[in-house]
Amino acid sequence: MNIRIICIGKLKESYWVNAVCEYSKRLSKYCTLTINELKEEKSPDNPSNAEKSAVIEAEGKSILKHIKKDTYVIALEILGKQLSSEALAEKLNKLGIEGKSDIAFIIGGSLGLSDEVLSRADFRLSFSKMTFPHQMMRIILLEQIYRSFKINKNETYHK
Repeated sequence: MNIRIICIGKLKESYWVNAVCEYSKRLSKYCTLTINELKEEKSPDNPSNAEKSAVIEAEGKSILKHIKKDTYVIALEILGKQLSSEALAEKLNKLGIEGKSDIAFIIGGSLGLSDEVLSRADFRLSFSKMTFPHQMMRIILLEQIYRSFKINKNETYHK
């Protein structure tokens, strides 16, 4: 299975980078993982609605350029469907059985995802109604993908 994380912004702090490296290493046993870090658009301190929309649209166009036609897209979106770890594992397993082996998870910028990206998504996933820093969300996502593979292989992993 090919898993791609398409995200806005680069990780700068070493602790986030180290966490991504650790989960990338763990996931290498189960899938091919690619992380596409895309440029975060500049925005003024107090952007107008038009400026916010321009940022969201520009980031959306950048995201869409990295999605292949046959890729199954899961957008991380606060209004998406919440799943348990077991349900996410089941979803990934079912996608593999259906022959959908190229999966992209999308993490938008601080202002969210464009309507065009959300329309392209095959599934909208919410981890919580709370807002998390995008750097942390990347780690949480990688951990849950790893946990999904462990669940699907009936391998032990801490709860």
